[in-house]
Amino acid sequence: MSHFFDYLVGVALLAVTIALGMGLANMLRGGSPNLSQKLMRWRVGLQLAAILAIIGALFMRK
Repeated sequence: MSHFFDYLVGVALLAVTIALGMGLANMLRGGSPNLSQKLMRWRVGLQLAAILAIIGALFMRK
């Protein structure tokens, strides 16, 4: 079960990175502010999921 959380942490961190990159790219090219706001909200939610996955991975290691 701990290996599941190890993979989950990696996937969650990748998802956060992708959402951050997409949001920044949209802002830098002068895209829709609404889309940038939506992507940054997704990033915050994904960061929460990543933190919970990290806590779960640490908990399973004990």
